[in-house]
This record gives sequence, C-alpha cells and structure tokens, in this order.
Amino acid sequence: MPKSFDEILRDRRSIRKYLNRAVEPDKITAILEAARIAPSACNAQPWRYVVVQDTELKTRLCSEGLGGVVPNSWAGAAPCVIVACSNLSVLMHHLAGRVQGVQYHLIDLGISLEHLVLKAVELGLGTCYIGWFKGKEIRKILSLPASWKVECLVTLGYPETVPEPAPRKPLSEIVVMK
Repeated sequence: MPKSFDEILRDRRSIRKYLNRAVEPDKITAILEAARIAPSACNAQPWRYVVVQDTELKTRLCSEGLGGVVPNSWAGAAPCVIVACSNLSVLMHHLAGRVQGVQYHLIDLGISLEHLVLKAVELGLGTCYIGWFKGKEIRKILSLPASWKVECLVTLGYPETVPEPAPRKPLSEIVVMK
C-alpha cells in the first residue's frame, strides 16, 4: 500500500549512510519531474539541476567541492549527488527582488527541492541537503553556465540506515494566531 502524504512528510530524514546500489533512471526521472512541476514566482522556473552519478566526477565533486569547516565526507558514498542551481538570468527575479527585498529564486528553488526530496521518500529513497560547499569549485568542475549559481547539493540513494526523527518544536512555539 502506498504511503500517505502525512507518512511521507513524517518519514523524510537527512540520510548520510547509503547502500552501494545505483538509483534506477526511472526513479531519478520521477524525482526530477516532481521538482520540475513546482510552482514559482511568475512561473519563471529558475531552478536548474545537475545529476552527478559518474563515479570519477562525483569523487572529484566531493573531494574538491566540499570541505572546510563542515567536511561532509560521507557525501561521496551516495550513489547520486544532485547539484541545485538558480538560473540568475531570469530578469523578473532580479527586478522583483530589488523592489521587494525578497530573493524569489531561492524561495522557488526551495519549493522545487522539497518536491524532489518528498518524491524520493515516496520512492523508497533517501536524501540529504548539503549547504556547505565551494560554489566556484563546483561551477568549474561541472562547467556550469555563468548565469547558474550553485545554491545547494542533495545526496540521493537507498538508505543504509534511517535516523530517528529529530525533535520538533510544538506549534505553540512557532505559530501566532491572530
């Protein structure tokens, strides 16, 4: 029986240990399709994704593009690393961002990424966001266009272990009803 949406939400974890098992192409396509259909401001769809599965390229990406204060050395063991970028050539996002003081491309990318990770859970896969990386190095390694800005990486694969859920604050601490 398929998981309910509430079960998918509750089951989503940051996975840092993956089985040595490739992710099937149809599952990667389904995950990217879920990301693609996300809503965006003015339907600009500023997200761009690079799926890295090639072992040598993934090793280079993780050894040269990660590190520093948070090494994230576990990421190289994931069968797949998805590099999430914003296409900064979308004019509307620049104008609206300056007028409103809101980085709409980041909101849009966040919505798209959440679609991606929740679809992964539905398909029995695990993910983990990585926010500590060397964007310039990754841009060079992947030969990305100048208008693409690396915003985040997401590991993807079959979980070896699934951690217990992290504690969450009660609604009374995060919601104000007026």
